[in-house]
Amino acid sequence: MADMTTVTRADGAELAKSIAAIRYEDLPADVVTITKLFTLDTLGVIAGAAKSPGMKEVVASLEAWETDGLATLLLGSGKANPASAALANGAAAHALDFDDQHDPARVHVFCVVLPAVLAAMEAETRSISGQDLILALAVGVEVFCRLGLACYNSLGKGWHPTTALGTISAAAAASKIFGLDEQKTLSALGLAFVQLSGTTQFIADGALAKRVGPGFAARSGVLAAHLARGGITGPHRFLEGNSGLFNLYERGEVKPEIVVDDFAIRWELRDLSMKPFPCCRCTHTAIQLALELRAQGVKATDVKSGVIELGEVNRKIVGAAFDRTHATPVVHAQFNAAYAFAAALADGEVTIRSFTPERITADDVAYAASIETRSTTDYDETAIAPARVSITTHDGRVVSAEKLTMKGAPDEPMTHDEVLAKFSACLEWGFGATGKPVEHLQEFVKTLDKQSDGRDVVALFMKTRSR
Repeated sequence: MADMTTVTRADGAELAKSIAAIRYEDLPADVVTITKLFTLDTLGVIAGAAKSPGMKEVVASLEAWETDGLATLLLGSGKANPASAALANGAAAHALDFDDQHDPARVHVFCVVLPAVLAAMEAETRSISGQDLILALAVGVEVFCRLGLACYNSLGKGWHPTTALGTISAAAAASKIFGLDEQKTLSALGLAFVQLSGTTQFIADGALAKRVGPGFAARSGVLAAHLARGGITGPHRFLEGNSGLFNLYERGEVKPEIVVDDFAIRWELRDLSMKPFPCCRCTHTAIQLALELRAQGVKATDVKSGVIELGEVNRKIVGAAFDRTHATPVVHAQFNAAYAFAAALADGEVTIRSFTPERITADDVAYAASIETRSTTDYDETAIAPARVSITTHDGRVVSAEKLTMKGAPDEPMTHDEVLAKFSACLEWGFGATGKPVEHLQEFVKTLDKQSDGRDVVALFMKTRSR
């Protein structure tokens, strides 16, 4: 661990300068394409969350306090304060745990940045084009990825980096929508840091707060940028100060140069992964191994016991014993490698339906309790992709398998057809939406860089809810 006094690179002012300076014309063509694709994916998972535990309650709680506002509650019936809309929509984007992840940085990015940008856009009085929207999203996501890479063991310390680092990233994105200059952008980032929070305790306790965390981050970022625009100043040494992010929260265990080196030249967002399964990314390789074993003829009813081996950080997140009587079974199952493996082997697929209370508590997946999850020193402590399973059958056979890559990552990407199929399935699951409204939203996002009014994406999304 670095000494606290040695962290001097990548000051907050340098980051703010880079954020304020970048223009749409600076975005490489593939960055624009990636941004549009993940925007589409995130709108899909927001829709898919309409029936998810906690979402109705979040929206109802906010609507009880607000009868009118500037920004749309995507799963609600009206509009709210932009900060509240960012909170509700951010929670929805993460509720299914079906949203993207930057695997090396271990952060979910669009679930925070997109709701923040949409809320800021609806609150803004000037015209916001599709290109403006893409720029704000790309900048916020890039800051997010870089912070996650710089704070490389944030999760291992007990922070939930999506919530914690998302506040600063959402502020960066909202600052672009608001057109803030360098100094006000710096204040926005600092004010976001002042609100920083996030803990993995909600994972350990299986609490619905887990899905609200990204909403808190989106809310804080939008609010920070709004306050900065109004003249409120934030701490300018929010990264490098003695009580800044690197020293206070990360205890000096950082790679600070990653935050600003080659900003807008080297794009870390190119390493984003899209999720093929609606659960914690740490379980995904185990799911793939289960599907491979099933294809080889192994049946769920064959399993007497089993062991799943993961890196230590993954094991801490998803290694609890499966308990189908858990008080919050959906969150418990989303973060349980044994259940994810068992469901995949039993059903031959893992979908949104796999994480409904009825499926989790069914008798035919109860055998997940006989599967133990362990850490192994064969894998790097923070490695997210590799996993190994060993299954002992009732007739005494031992079947083992290992996988070192993960579906949806840049080295094993989802196909274009798989991405569109996921989007359509989410809209149908959440809203019962099919046909032209879904196609119109999809086409708009695919051509977002050609659209004159970015606000239309919200209107088209809401039309998919109409029956």
